[in-house]
Amino acid sequence: MSFLLYLAVGAAAGILAGLFGIGGGMVIVPVLIFSLAAQGVPAEVLTHMAVATSLTTIVFTSFSSVKEHHANGAIDWMLVRQMATGIVTGTALGVALITEVPGETLQTIIGVFALLLSVKMFSGWEPPGQGDKPGQAGLLTAGGIIGFGSSWFGIGGGTFTVPYLTWMRFSMRQAVATSAACGIPIAATGAVANVVAGWQHDGLPLWSTGFVYWPAVAGIALTSVPFARVGARLAHKLNAGLLKKLFAVLLCVVGIRFIFF
Repeated sequence: MSFLLYLAVGAAAGILAGLFGIGGGMVIVPVLIFSLAAQGVPAEVLTHMAVATSLTTIVFTSFSSVKEHHANGAIDWMLVRQMATGIVTGTALGVALITEVPGETLQTIIGVFALLLSVKMFSGWEPPGQGDKPGQAGLLTAGGIIGFGSSWFGIGGGTFTVPYLTWMRFSMRQAVATSAACGIPIAATGAVANVVAGWQHDGLPLWSTGFVYWPAVAGIALTSVPFARVGARLAHKLNAGLLKKLFAVLLCVVGIRFIFF
């Protein structure tokens, strides 16, 4: 039954990625928290496992998106390389610090982030394109901040990277494509770091390696890629603005649940 749930979560995450150009981490993490709790996973590790598992799914699901964007020439690979060292460092540091945060506190932090993201999506706010491309030090710093934040919320970085790139006057098409490419080092570093951080930790269920729970990774990866194509097609047929507001309401509910209950 749990595996069927993970298949459904992967489908939902894929559709959201196709519709809005964002990853499904903010759907995957809450559902994993609830499902792992229902399986009896101790509260001390279930939130960390949800974040780690969400990051790991991105390793498998992002390649299809990146391949398509690359074929269309939309990825600025030079920028990805310039940010990569910062991304890897920030992600690894984020995982190292998050391991020391109690599960309930981490859920509250995720809840606050969900509420902030809900407000952003409902309002439709995007940063104005007024920034110039910074130097190498600036790109390394930005990559570090993006990697650090992504490691705490189990996301591929699009929530941070796309606004940053649009601020640098990238077109939305280039921003989404380059953000997808940046998601690979975030996810790969996050997956490895969470395996190390959770190695032989008490309370981990079977079929987990460190904080990564492989049945969930498999189920989500199987459906998220094909359903991302479904979401991309629906984006041309449905009122994406209305759907984004509905998703914002869902994030608001998740945020309130994690903060107050």
